[in-house]
Amino acid sequence: MVTGAGRGIGAAVARAFAAAGAHVVVNDLDAGAARAVAADCAGTAVPGDAASAEGLAALVGAARTALAEHGAEIDVWCANAGVAPTGGADAPPAAWAAAWEVNVLAHVRAAELLLPRWLERGTGRFVATVSAAGLLTMLGSAPYAVSKHGALAFAEWLAATYRHRGLRVHALCPQGVRTAMLDGTGPVGAALLAPTALDADDVAEALLDGLAADRFLVLPHPEVAEYTAVRAGDPDRWLAGMNRLQQGLERRGAL
Repeated sequence: MVTGAGRGIGAAVARAFAAAGAHVVVNDLDAGAARAVAADCAGTAVPGDAASAEGLAALVGAARTALAEHGAEIDVWCANAGVAPTGGADAPPAAWAAAWEVNVLAHVRAAELLLPRWLERGTGRFVATVSAAGLLTMLGSAPYAVSKHGALAFAEWLAATYRHRGLRVHALCPQGVRTAMLDGTGPVGAALLAPTALDADDVAEALLDGLAADRFLVLPHPEVAEYTAVRAGDPDRWLAGMNRLQQGLERRGAL
């Protein structure tokens, strides 16, 4: 099951799973996009809201019904749907609410619905598309950076709590990816992320490799591991470097 799979990373992940032999359920708010990707995957389209409690309950129920026709269950849930509002502490309340609902609570609500059966079976995989912003930060977008940290924290909690009961959890943390979301970041994304941006297919390949290796952190950009080590080992140095980037963006008029 892949949410937000009508385009971008989600669509690439859906196609990669299908190529590996999975029956894929494709979700997106855009029904036409979901159906198009599902057709590419020989999968099942289940359009709808993957964030609200009501929407997720309907989505999980529809996915289980569709998979039951193939004698299957939800084995892997890819919580990929996300939003990236811009702004800082002054971002509108609606932007903060949307980031919290889609980037964090959607993961919590999905896990609440999925865990009982997974724990009973003793197997299941939860994949959270977190982004490198969840390990580091994202200049120009406090709601995105903060909510992605929350998504990573929840994924870590799931892994620490249920690993011995068969649950495997993976946090997919790319930097820039050539998608509409990157385009929407404007000058900041063009300056910080575009130079090293990957194609969505590269991210999907990295995810399948991470699942095969049973890695919690999946880093399509390997350099993110180095940045994370510096952040953890010398936070003052890391914050000083990030502030220099901020100042440079301000001088260029990107922020």
